[in-house]
This record gives sequence, C-alpha cells and structure tokens, in this order.
Amino acid sequence: MKQTLLVIGTVWPEPGSSAAGSRMMQLLTLFVNDGWTVIFASTAAESEFAFNVTDVGITKKSIKLNSSTFDEYIKTLKPDAVMFDRFMTEEQFGWRVADNCPEALRILDTEDLHCLRKEREHAWKKGRDFQKDDMLSSESAFREIASINRCDLSLIISEYEMELLNHLFDVKPELLIYTPYLFDPIDERSFKNLPKFEERRDFMTIGNFLHEPNWNSILWLKEEIWPAIRKKLPGAKLHNYGAYPSIKVMQLHNDNEGFIIHGRADSAEDVIKKAKVLLAPLRFGAGLKGKLTDAMRCGTPNVTTSIGSEGLNGDYPWPGFVADKADEFATFAIRLYQNSEIWYKAQDYGKEIINKRFSSSGHGKKLIKQIKTVQSDLKHHRKRNFIGSMLMHHHHASIKYMGKWIEEKNRDNK
Repeated sequence: MKQTLLVIGTVWPEPGSSAAGSRMMQLLTLFVNDGWTVIFASTAAESEFAFNVTDVGITKKSIKLNSSTFDEYIKTLKPDAVMFDRFMTEEQFGWRVADNCPEALRILDTEDLHCLRKEREHAWKKGRDFQKDDMLSSESAFREIASINRCDLSLIISEYEMELLNHLFDVKPELLIYTPYLFDPIDERSFKNLPKFEERRDFMTIGNFLHEPNWNSILWLKEEIWPAIRKKLPGAKLHNYGAYPSIKVMQLHNDNEGFIIHGRADSAEDVIKKAKVLLAPLRFGAGLKGKLTDAMRCGTPNVTTSIGSEGLNGDYPWPGFVADKADEFATFAIRLYQNSEIWYKAQDYGKEIINKRFSSSGHGKKLIKQIKTVQSDLKHHRKRNFIGSMLMHHHHASIKYMGKWIEEKNRDNK
C-alpha cells in the first residue's frame, strides 16, 4: 500500500543555494521514487530561488507556527511518517505530531550536528583547540541530542558524527542511520569529456555566504592564503561564488589582486568544472561539505582542511591536499595548480570516492529498509527507547503549553 510522508522543512529547498538544499532534494526524490506520496510543508516564505517541488510530484503546504490549524491538518492527512528538517522543526512540531498522529513514524534529518559546528566555531573564536567534551556542556547539544532521542529514527550524514552520537552522547544505535549524500555513479564517458588540465584556469571557491563557516573561509583566503598563492602565480585569479552575498562580502572584491566576488552561480557545476583547483579552507563546521563532493563530481581537484575533508574519503586517498596552516595550504594549492600528474591522480581519487562511498542506490535502499523495519514494530521500538519517552513527556510539559499560550495570545491581539 502506498505510504504518505510529510516533510516539515525549515525553509523551502534551494538546491542551487546550499548543500542542505541539495541534500533535501536527494531525500525527497528517494521517497518519490520508492512510491511514497510526499508533502513538503514549511512555515517559511518561498524565495525566488526555491525549487518548485511540484515539478517532481510533491505537494506543497504552507503551515503556521503555534497554530492548531496544523493539528487539524495532520489529523486529516494521517501520514505514515513525518520527517523534520533539522532539530528546530522537531521542537516546534514534534509534540503536535505525537499528539495528533501518534502512529506516524517520526524521522529527524539532522543535516549536520549543529552543536558540533557551534562549539567548533566558539573554540576558534576563543583561539583554542576544539575538544569533543566541549559539547557536553553546550545548550545547543542539550536541545539537539534531546531531539534525536525523541525521534524514532535520525538520519546522520557523517560517519564522524555517528561516532560522536554513539560514544560521546550514548545515543542508541537503533535510533540512528548513516545516510550521507546520495549520488548516482559518475558516468565514465561524461567524466572523460570534462575539460582537461590544460583547458582549465584559475582557482575558485563556492558556498552560501549566509553560512558562517563559508564567510570565515573567504576572509582567511583574502587575508593570508590568496596573497601567498598570488605571489607565486601572479596571473591567476580566485573566483568566489556563493548565494546571498552581503555588502561586506562584495567589498572584498579586488580586480588588481585577482580576488573576484561573483555572488550566486547560475550553475555550480558549470563554474566548478571550468576551474583548475577548488579551495575550501574551512576552519570550523560540521556534516559533509557539498562543495567538495560537487568538485569531485566535476573532476576538479581541491585543497581543503581537516574540517573540510571530515567524513568524506574514509580510507580512500584525498582528491588533492589537506592542510590546516595558511602557508601549507597555499603551497599545496600552487603544486596542484602546476603539476598535471598530481592533478589527474586527484581527479581519479575524487571519482572513486563518489562511486564507492555515496551510492544513491546503496544508501537509499538501506534507509527505506530501515524505515520499514522500524514501522513494523514501532510500539516495541519506542518502548525500548525510555530516554526518548521521558524527554517527550517533559517536552510536552513545557513546549506544548508554551505553544498553546502563544496561540491564545496571538488570537487575543487580532
């Protein structure tokens, strides 16, 4: 029998603006292809760059925060499963789903561990090394890990984050499933037809400028890394692409330095495959870096940091270089730019990583199978998750009645 999935999105998917948007479209497509009826709902206003999900057979639904209209809607819909896009939407709507549709499987797509990203950023700003134990006193970790425990199944994008959840936070393995990016295998003929080493020119970077790790990486490029590269390669340029560039971002543009700010790319694939080397000097962050998997799929070697490479290559060689110091980063970027032998090896490594580690069929089938397994004995699954039940009980006692109070207050103010 055809099943129904309700997805509650933080925003409407923008696959052209962020890796999170691409990731969401991969998941939505997976469920559609498996025969599910999919509804995507969000409290956000649609931007001009949002993907029209109706084009792939998905129904759109606008919903409101702190409103019993959602309760009536989900009672009528009676979805078999509800997927929350990041833990904040689970905090807002999880209790409403549990109250009004208790038999629906509750799935959390974490996108990345927000608490990991925030604590790494905090450590960097304090000028000290990040320690895993930093998260054990983090308010964002309290919220995020509680949300993971309340849900029946959480999708974890990175093996590193799976390890943290299992061993640092003691989350039960049966509540988690490793679900990285989902890509079709790279077509060998198309890959061979990509622009060759001698046909490419310049460096590039790409990433949504609203995302703090991306903005920080652009500043590091501007202040330390790019001047060192430019000194050795005076004719080279660095093309910086990204959605939502602010005035402070645009002010970094300097033609004389070859530091070019382009803003949003009409097609990320087109600009990446024309570049010779992609640079991603990320000093903090979490999850998997979409710009790097995009580069691998476009045959563009890269230089990144240990944060950037985290969770991507496993035991496979990195498709370029990894460096955490500005001088080493610049040296590796220059070497990769000038040496065709190293460049072609890196290109092949990237193709191998995509094909061996991010198979849409392999990981997709595993996810659908796990969902159906949990659904088949949901009562027992939840009974074994005492911590989750306890957190749901206390969450109801606080968030539920706060939401109802806000709704009444909004009604009185009309």
